Amino acid sequence: MTPVEHPRLRAALRSRWLRVTIRFLVGLAALLTVIAYVGTGPLLTGILSIDARTIAAALALAAVATAAAAWRWCVIATRLGLDLSWATAFGRYYQSQFLNTVIPGGIMGDVHRAVGHGQSAESVAQSARAVVIERTAGQLVQISLSLIIFFFVGAQFVGLLLAGVAVVLGIIVVGLAVAVLPYPRGRAAAMREVRELHAGLGSVRALAQVSVASVIVISCHVATFAIATAAIGVTVSGGQLLVLALLVLLGASIPFSIGGWGPREGIAGWSFAVAGLGASAGVAASALFGVLTIIAVAPGAVVTLVSVIRRRTSALFEARPVLVAQDLETSP
Repeated sequence: MTPVEHPRLRAALRSRWLRVTIRFLVGLAALLTVIAYVGTGPLLTGILSIDARTIAAALALAAVATAAAAWRWCVIATRLGLDLSWATAFGRYYQSQFLNTVIPGGIMGDVHRAVGHGQSAESVAQSARAVVIERTAGQLVQISLSLIIFFFVGAQFVGLLLAGVAVVLGIIVVGLAVAVLPYPRGRAAAMREVRELHAGLGSVRALAQVSVASVIVISCHVATFAIATAAIGVTVSGGQLLVLALLVLLGASIPFSIGGWGPREGIAGWSFAVAGLGASAGVAASALFGVLTIIAVAPGAVVTLVSVIRRRTSALFEARPVLVAQDLETSP
């Protein structure tokens, strides 16, 4: 390999678009695998089971979940020294959810949220930390809650979840050991992030607030999945439905997807089959849940549109005095 090729290869591997493309392709492969196994029928069944009542319920539950997530973000951002009102966080969170859904990769909305808030707070780096800590805390609460519930009513899935957690932790540890710890700057950066994490969550009150907010978010998503399951005509006991919903939510959080689609349907089909309900029922419920999720974050499209209009209007008013001055200078 020539000296020229090595930097190019390294730059390509660090490319954000490469990571997005890989996530999209993996999500597409997962979705196509599900379709190859169960056919398109369950997907169409789920999508066509939607009605006005399910849409209204999904919108209401999403509003509650977004309000709780915005509160969680405010708690962490404030502890990191950033100014963030709940009303601003609520609008930005809706927007980020919408962008996460429509842009492949599922993280661009969070990137936009971090940069937008960081620019207004004059600290993009600190804002990015707040978003990362907020999302990570939510995932940790979800995994912890799932483990607790699985031990009581979903013992057949505990081994799988523990194995998944072990794999993820192993990847993180190996990645840190290889890319960060051998280098003094890397170790210094890692210690700095640990201190920021402690600043964001390092109190009983903050942990309690973040945990409560996360449980509210998870509960709303579980309720939405329960509505989707009932809408396709599947009858499930309360405990079994809770376990299945948490499994599907964990599948939806896998970052290799197309707006959440792909691994979620695969895990839904598999978990419903293990529960004796049939893979087709799981895929149908997951498909309807996916459609309801897209509709539920539609207010984020309105926030995005208003934001674009405001920016263009602001730019127009800022440019107008300059144009007027230029006209005066060139006038005879």
